[in-house]
Amino acid sequence: MTIGTLEIDLFGDQFHSLKDKRRLVSSLKERLKNQFNVAVAESDHQDLWQRAQLTVVSLAPGRPDLESTFRQVEDFVCRHYALRITRLRIRYY
Repeated sequence: MTIGTLEIDLFGDQFHSLKDKRRLVSSLKERLKNQFNVAVAESDHQDLWQRAQLTVVSLAPGRPDLESTFRQVEDFVCRHYALRITRLRIRYY
């Protein structure tokens, strides 16, 4: 089994307050959990109102399965949310 982590740094210029950001980030986290059966946490920038970092963790039989899941997560974020991905970092264990 292979464990993978995907760190996604996000920027949203539509946020006008921390409350706006937290509402959207909470929605995104729940949708990713339900859609892709992954664990998701807001891992940095909690006090910045235009930035967020999510860490997505998944377990799969092999690296190709994780790569596919992480590509789908990235596409999902781009398609369904008005957020700009500023950095992606993937690690395998």
